[in-house]
Amino acid sequence: MRRARGFTLIELLVVLVIIGGMVGLAVLSTGIAGPARALNNEADRLVGLIGVLAEEAVLDNREYGLRLSPAAYQVLRYEESSGKWLPLAGKDHQLPDWAELSFELEGQAITLPGPAKEDKEQKAAADSVPQLLILSSGELSPFRLRLGERRKDGLRLQMSSDGFRLPKVEAVTASGRAG
Repeated sequence: MRRARGFTLIELLVVLVIIGGMVGLAVLSTGIAGPARALNNEADRLVGLIGVLAEEAVLDNREYGLRLSPAAYQVLRYEESSGKWLPLAGKDHQLPDWAELSFELEGQAITLPGPAKEDKEQKAAADSVPQLLILSSGELSPFRLRLGERRKDGLRLQMSSDGFRLPKVEAVTASGRAG
């Protein structure tokens, strides 16, 4: 009598588990999760930056600020000797094309400067002042910063501070409230 050759059920299940694990790792490593994860990463990066700047401000007894636009932000440092705000790094941090920032300072919506073509002197003067201040006393400007996808039904995240505590990332619901 001949014995039937083939795979047992256990062998098939082991192979399926291995393939499933490999597919899961491939999905995570290629970023198929989409803009939601990238948006969360951008928000976490911005909150982390504000936290580091707050610590630096207290330790170095210096004033820092963030200059914001709908598509980018830049860190500025106040130089007492010249009385000017100077960029800490050469370039703005650009957000992905599909993301945008909006900003409220002390409960008032602030129109962020766009990439409009302006007179160079006017643009330099406007660019040199940050909208969000991080003071050497450990205080921040009371703010609400929203980072979201440009499309209407896209994910929206909010970072806010009352001026004393560091911001946290919260998802904004359809009603416009963080939840």
